[in-house]
Amino acid sequence: MATEEVKFQPKDYKSDQYVRWCPGCGDHAVLNCLHKAMAEVGVAPHNMAVISGIGCSSRLPYYMNTYGFHTIHGRGAAIATGVKTARPDLSVWLITGDGDCLAIGGNHFIHAVRRNVDLNIVLFNNKIYGLTKGQYSPTSDRGFVSKSSPYGTVEDPFIPAELALGARGNFFARVIDVDLKNTTEVLAASARHKGASVTEVLVNCVIFNDGIHKKIVDKEFRADRTIFLRHGEKMLFGKDNEKGIVLEGLKLKAVTIGQDGYTLDDVLVHDAHEKDNTLHMMLAMMSGDMPVALGVIRDVDAPTYDEAVHQQIEEVQAKNPIRNLQDYLMSGEIWKVNYGGKPICDKKS
Repeated sequence: MATEEVKFQPKDYKSDQYVRWCPGCGDHAVLNCLHKAMAEVGVAPHNMAVISGIGCSSRLPYYMNTYGFHTIHGRGAAIATGVKTARPDLSVWLITGDGDCLAIGGNHFIHAVRRNVDLNIVLFNNKIYGLTKGQYSPTSDRGFVSKSSPYGTVEDPFIPAELALGARGNFFARVIDVDLKNTTEVLAASARHKGASVTEVLVNCVIFNDGIHKKIVDKEFRADRTIFLRHGEKMLFGKDNEKGIVLEGLKLKAVTIGQDGYTLDDVLVHDAHEKDNTLHMMLAMMSGDMPVALGVIRDVDAPTYDEAVHQQIEEVQAKNPIRNLQDYLMSGEIWKVNYGGKPICDKKS
């Protein structure tokens, strides 16, 4: 007799813990979207593990009715890799921030991506250390004034997309905290992707870096300064989709359709599944006069680390005659111990 499929609701993923983020923090929205995305994908809460490091965003496991582990600074990726390798049947999420992930945790991050461990990495980027009260982070812009850089930073920031794709990542997406519908859609896509998926969420810190993403997220000009990419669709943006992205020579260019001879046919179609990441990198790095790319920028299938490890173990075990402890004790070279001409031990080493 067939059993009825269980349908989960967002509330099934919510814990009974009080959410200890500042009122107005963008993390609240991402948590809400994650609950909705999990219900959409249908992963049972007991088949999900949420791992985090240290930072404001890393409190998220407390607010999930799933397995969780609040670990140590920057080491979330290493521990999540262990969880997924030991239990490949679990949906494993790594919740991290720009400081936790890209400073002390940078090495673990790039190698988790390079290995293509089947992790869903959600990188909260507010360009500040919030939990430790307002120091500049690895993604803070050059010249940024903070408590630890009172005269402005004198270094260039990491760009998460550049790191993820440079580490041969096969899934990269970017969303903004105020766009709940599309954030839910992207997190669901991340959950369905097999392999390391990195979703950068541009979030606002109302206390230490309020308005850091305002130039692109404000409703007044969001349509003209961002473009939401969907696989198989034209790269259009603007309030009336009157603008598009074209390739001119070796560079991308934003144009207005119907002006300067540009037509809809000139506008590029987004192919998130293209194995060559050249165009994906160009899209992810757009800035200045170009719109900031949102949505799933890259989504390519590739062998995963956790599956490869278990396949290797099975292949080695199949060739090994040892099946139990007794087989092991009786394997190897035989050795004997005699006393007074009588054997007192007859074993294999």
